[in-house]
Amino acid sequence: MLMKKTLIGSAIALTLAAGNVLAAVSATEAARLGKDLTPMGAEKNGNGGAIPAWTGGIESPAGFKVGSKHIDPFAGDKVQFTITAQNYTKYAANLTEGQIAMFKKYPETYKMPVYQTRRSSAYPQNVYDKTKENATATKLVGGGNGLSNYDVGVPFPIPADGIEVIWNHIVRYRGGSVSRVVGQATPQPNGTYTMVKFKDEFTFKNKLSDYDPATMKDNNILFYFKQDVVSPARLAGNVLLVHETLDQVKEPRKAWIYNAGQRRVRRAPQVAYDGPGTASDGLRTSDNFDMYNGAPDRYTWKLIGKKEVYIPYNSYKLNSGDLKYDDIIKAGHINQDLTRYELHRVWHVEATLKDGQRHIYGKRTFYIDEDTWQATEIDHFDGRGELWRVAEAHNIYFYDRKVPWYTIETLYDLQSGRYLALGLDNEETKPYDFGFTRSEKDYTPAALRRSGVR
Repeated sequence: MLMKKTLIGSAIALTLAAGNVLAAVSATEAARLGKDLTPMGAEKNGNGGAIPAWTGGIESPAGFKVGSKHIDPFAGDKVQFTITAQNYTKYAANLTEGQIAMFKKYPETYKMPVYQTRRSSAYPQNVYDKTKENATATKLVGGGNGLSNYDVGVPFPIPADGIEVIWNHIVRYRGGSVSRVVGQATPQPNGTYTMVKFKDEFTFKNKLSDYDPATMKDNNILFYFKQDVVSPARLAGNVLLVHETLDQVKEPRKAWIYNAGQRRVRRAPQVAYDGPGTASDGLRTSDNFDMYNGAPDRYTWKLIGKKEVYIPYNSYKLNSGDLKYDDIIKAGHINQDLTRYELHRVWHVEATLKDGQRHIYGKRTFYIDEDTWQATEIDHFDGRGELWRVAEAHNIYFYDRKVPWYTIETLYDLQSGRYLALGLDNEETKPYDFGFTRSEKDYTPAALRRSGVR
């Protein structure tokens, strides 16, 4: 089996160029976690300029009450400068192709307010501990389409290639179990929209009340996902259930839909790859959800390296309960006055559709935040190689739960002039509910049928 050495940052990693298993890093390399690297594998030091050193993340600010909207811990920060269509060339080295395209598409309204960089995110100690174990134990199997020796945490904190970076995003920690009510808007070019509201819940298998790896029926499960459509009335009552598998080529994702009008449950194989996203008016694919999800087998993944990019970060202002949805949803793009960009290091990965495979996106370029492993910018190209859609994720850090996540995901269609915004909860009365309890039997098709109401 042929090996080649790839230089990534200051680390030398061994990459297997062929075969079904990719080697984990050595114990010596793993020992860097928590030292010159953060426990999650990011560079602990700053860049000597705008990017500071990581010092462990932030704690809940004074005045925050659990169960209420998250207070902006950086409300006193001022805009340092604003990138616009008139000056973006000055900052082009730290912009993505998609961001530059947005300046060209909307030269009068698209802007990026840039603030002081705050490396605010952290994770629970058990996630750090498991990540260090994973570094020497977790391996890619099935040609990169699955994981072995993985439970929780980041599988590849010192990645050797692009597919390892993508797996870090796919399986990253999101609180173990969480329930939320969020809105999705797909505005017309003039800004008019109808809000679709979902009640989502995720439960990773190790958070099930009856979790026992020795007796669990399917150990290839990563997590369970259930999505109830709350409104509008014409869609209310429809429910999606997903059993997300770790190796989706060996065992494809299992999905079912309860149709409230027909009062029946049916399998939903289209909930994968470029199948249409729920109530998205054709503006997103199934694998656009959570910026990117699902089986990676249709693409070849190339790790370009690391780059410093202005990305949405600490977007508490955009998450404010003082805002109405109309304050955010505007023609062409969300209200950029409410956004916050910071300079951060990201992993740059390029995904190219394999010969003989089908997907509406012929290529994607990913920018994945080094501190959280969250995809934060993704540019999507059509089969002709033309830039088509630009995705941005506006993240916040749930400091009381030590969970970085998104407050809004946006996906801009440069061809139609429309976009999708997903995750809005400004007008909702209940915050995200982390740590609720479910059992394996709560996520069966029979349970889906019983829970369906219109």
